[in-house]
Amino acid sequence: MLITANQPFGEWGKIFPDQAMTLAAIDRLVHHATILEMNVESYRRREALDRKRGRGRPATHAIIKKTNKSED
Repeated sequence: MLITANQPFGEWGKIFPDQAMTLAAIDRLVHHATILEMNVESYRRREALDRKRGRGRPATHAIIKKTNKSED
């Protein structure tokens, strides 16, 4: 089983209302568990920010139009 979270265990008490139940849940999750901490940029967060900014059309699809202006 793989469980992911974007908050450290110390912050789980802010999410779940009962502190005792939170500690019990964490204790059961980490018992015999291998914990992998990955401090990398969140793909979903980056995509959400790009959508909010209105990233527009990717550069690979952009078309550069040439103009026929003569220099005097």
